[in-house]
Amino acid sequence: MTKFPGFPSDTIPFLEDLAANNDRDWFAENKARYEAVVLEPSLEFIEAMQQPLKKLSPHFLAVSKKVGGSLMRIYRDTRFSKDKAPYKTNIGIQFRHEFGSDIHAPGFYVHVAPDECFLGVGIWHPEKEPLQMIRQAILDDPSAWKKATQSKAFKDVMQLGGDSLKRAPADFDPAHPLIEDLKRKDYIAGGPLTVKEITSPQLIETLITRFKAGSALMKFLCRALEIPY
Repeated sequence: MTKFPGFPSDTIPFLEDLAANNDRDWFAENKARYEAVVLEPSLEFIEAMQQPLKKLSPHFLAVSKKVGGSLMRIYRDTRFSKDKAPYKTNIGIQFRHEFGSDIHAPGFYVHVAPDECFLGVGIWHPEKEPLQMIRQAILDDPSAWKKATQSKAFKDVMQLGGDSLKRAPADFDPAHPLIEDLKRKDYIAGGPLTVKEITSPQLIETLITRFKAGSALMKFLCRALEIPY
């Protein structure tokens, strides 16, 4: 198994500098620094996650590629944004399900940024059909949903988050005891990571332990979407 020493101590300072100098000229001058403390460590981390992740579930992929893999692009899509800053100032890494072609599939997620580092599990902004399937699964097996999201192991390391509807979705009883969960538009959960944990040689073990605490939620979502976990 590939060992990972943790992200370099210069990773967060680089991202802070990028946030303060978010333009193409500065980035071009600091490209070697970006590759040394962000790109290369991220790809090394993803490669090191392959075997531990496979033991957790063989259906989630750790793809160590500069483009088209688990590492999200640093370049922002500014076409429809008033903010024209060209670069993201965080590292985003998602281990997606093999059946998912984009970020709207279930996945395990790691986020590294100067203002916040965290891990996440679940599915963000699912489209109408999978969203309906998840809500129906909660109706069909509320005890499994509660077990997945209310256990001590889960609550010790993460909590549910994301966007929700203001009102009950159509055809759902507003008085249902789980209506707040049925109103969710995202079925994600996350928990914080410290900079000390991000830069530690124990990062892989830390993540796998916490991902395991969210595995019941991931199993529930996969079962709801009729895909293997």
